[in-house]
Amino acid sequence: MKKSVLALGALIAVVTVSCSKKDNTELLPVEVPAVAIVNVLSQNTVAQEDTLIFKVKAVQGSTFAWSVDGKDAGVQDTIFKFVSDDLGEHTVKVIASGKDKQVSAQTSIAVHGKYKYGTFVLNEGNMTTENGTLTFISAGGVVTDSAYFKANGTQLGNVAQDLYIHRNKLYIISQNGKKNAVGNTFDNDGMLIVANAETLKKEAAYNDELATLSWPSHVAVLNEENIIIRDNNGLYRFNPLTRALTFIKGSRSAAKLTLAVSNNKLFAAAGSKVYVVEADKDTLTYALDMKASVSGVLKANDGNIWVSTTGAPAKISKINFRDYSLIKANEITAGSVSAGFGATPGITAKGDTLYFSGAGTKIYRHIFSLGSTEFMVDAKTKVENANIVYNNIAVHPLTGEVYLNTIKGYGWNYLVNNISAFNFNEGVKVSANYKNYTNFPAGIFFTYSFN
Repeated sequence: MKKSVLALGALIAVVTVSCSKKDNTELLPVEVPAVAIVNVLSQNTVAQEDTLIFKVKAVQGSTFAWSVDGKDAGVQDTIFKFVSDDLGEHTVKVIASGKDKQVSAQTSIAVHGKYKYGTFVLNEGNMTTENGTLTFISAGGVVTDSAYFKANGTQLGNVAQDLYIHRNKLYIISQNGKKNAVGNTFDNDGMLIVANAETLKKEAAYNDELATLSWPSHVAVLNEENIIIRDNNGLYRFNPLTRALTFIKGSRSAAKLTLAVSNNKLFAAAGSKVYVVEADKDTLTYALDMKASVSGVLKANDGNIWVSTTGAPAKISKINFRDYSLIKANEITAGSVSAGFGATPGITAKGDTLYFSGAGTKIYRHIFSLGSTEFMVDAKTKVENANIVYNNIAVHPLTGEVYLNTIKGYGWNYLVNNISAFNFNEGVKVSANYKNYTNFPAGIFFTYSFN
């Protein structure tokens, strides 16, 4: 004799089965209907507007009633499709009835914001006629165009430049805010916008407080009272609680390149130097001399800092974030680590693997521990109309796919464009290509990079 136990959903039906070693164990008929919920997609979390499918498993002849958070869902079928806009934990329950008796099973599902996991492409827009826009690509490859406008019904600032996510808040800086370079006024939410990073719902916007800035281009956040903004004059510390904008002494010449944050320190390219800024300080903490023009600064996965320089020879260096000492420097003899005309770094990294293209269509890979560099692909040979790379490539921190934004050309040809993803795990493969979603793209931003 032995016992077989069948755990079904939130309730457990225990059935004693008689068998011998030669028998196949089977469930015997039971008086009380047993019920279980099968999560068809095996996902315990789901984004707003996405669907999870549940299937009921029960004794033949049962009838069913589904509910969500105690409210009747109006479904009596064996299949229930769960969709919700409400963030947080939800309880899906099914009651099975049969022979004048009832049993139930339930499961918990967490709903997160539509924009929590995926890839943003920030678009400058045409500086003389329109505002910036935000394109979102979900983890499943679904594209939402003009995502910020769809979430708020209002526009980003004129010439959107940079994006940063900190503690579930998304920060977007625009070059011109509500007025462009020739004085035209635009209807938008301003120069610095703070939104919920999951839903993109606007939480705050700043414009007049930042009126003294000259063409701000980049933003990064150390904490909620230390928003660092780079403009043509250098670096500033903005405190949204007091609305105080303070210039960081010694930061002039900060380059128009993406800012890196590691261990509550900010690292910024500045000619041949890398500036270090700490929270609540109005002067530079340090200025590291790289002795060559810095084309990119970014955080490594171990917290240290990658720095690319375009001297002769070009180099990729790894810098200790604690004492700013050089850990190692590799010479780059193939390809270019130049940042080009754009405002994004000349290198992008996933772990020990770095990619660069010199803001061109030819992509190179460098394995830092091996010191090896190899040519991977010319995007022109794989993607139609990939003539001009607009800002630099970026590698997905989870999948390792390399993304790049290309346009057919200037004039009206910018309307013909691609967001392309290359997978180099097995040869060279275009794993995704999204056509005609960009409008002078300022950069590619993976939500996973800000975790």
